[in-house]
Amino acid sequence: MSFSFFKVSRPKTPQEVVKSIKESLMALDTKTVVEVKALEKALEEVEKNFVTMRTMTSGDGESEPNLDQVSQLVEEICKEDVLTLLIHKLPILGWEARKDLVHCWTILLKQKVDSNDCCVEYIHQHIELLDFLVACYDNKEIALSSGIMLRECIKFPNLAKYILESASFVLFFKYVELPNFDVVSDAFSTFKDLLSKHATVVAEFLTAHYDEFFDQYEKLLTSPNYVTRRQSIKLLSDFLLESPNAQIMKRYILEVRFLKVMMTLLTDSSKNIQLSAFHIFKIFVANPNKPRDVKIILGKNKGKLLELLHNLSPGKGSEDEQFEEEKEFIIKEIERISV
Repeated sequence: MSFSFFKVSRPKTPQEVVKSIKESLMALDTKTVVEVKALEKALEEVEKNFVTMRTMTSGDGESEPNLDQVSQLVEEICKEDVLTLLIHKLPILGWEARKDLVHCWTILLKQKVDSNDCCVEYIHQHIELLDFLVACYDNKEIALSSGIMLRECIKFPNLAKYILESASFVLFFKYVELPNFDVVSDAFSTFKDLLSKHATVVAEFLTAHYDEFFDQYEKLLTSPNYVTRRQSIKLLSDFLLESPNAQIMKRYILEVRFLKVMMTLLTDSSKNIQLSAFHIFKIFVANPNKPRDVKIILGKNKGKLLELLHNLSPGKGSEDEQFEEEKEFIIKEIERISV
């Protein structure tokens, strides 16, 4: 008697897994997408294949992944252009498939093949894929998934550099003010990573695009939206005070229009915004080489500024000695100004 039907099926090889993923993604063509039953079947096949990919890259809970197999999987994914399909089909995928893809994405990007970042190199050679991921913020259904994938890409300096210098970067000034709070929060996380992960890359970008960038950034700092103002002023103080951005900061504090923005934020109804603004405002005041027009603005508003600063504190019951010392120094500097 044969009991062959009890045999456990042979695990797929990395090459077979990639072949199945590719075929199932390619089945999500224009014709399939408009036919409900055909689409459901195609998406089920994609989900099944993504589960297999996840098991191969992360293990099954009982055994660890085979690193040689993971390496072969990554190499095959790049060779067969499956990475392009994974990104381009993202808007069609169901929630479970997107979840598994996002989980695998980090592993795929980090996995080296013969000491090379295979997937990172592939994306760099097909750089328009990054523009596609950025544009996914326009689709709230997939925005959070694409955001996670983008932030994984941004961990690599060459990919972050491309996004900063691309036409897509300016879209973030729109995305961080969208009406959907979850999308806005995610977009700002990506925006923050772009401006903080690779200090030297950011310094080069800001040097080359100073006027365009800060013209746009000023709009965020003066936004009627409280969340936008709070996140923007906090991020500005973070990246402007990075040592590679020292020359950018020196240029920034020479401009009266930015001083006026900080003075306005010192009057904000939010204590957090006031405090973040103070940390940039103090650099304008402490600058020993203040331009005459900066001195004039500070002098004309001396009384109001002194009143604001005397009333400014880190928070209820909070004792911050360094803050108080800095505040006293700034107060004395303003008192000395005469125009």
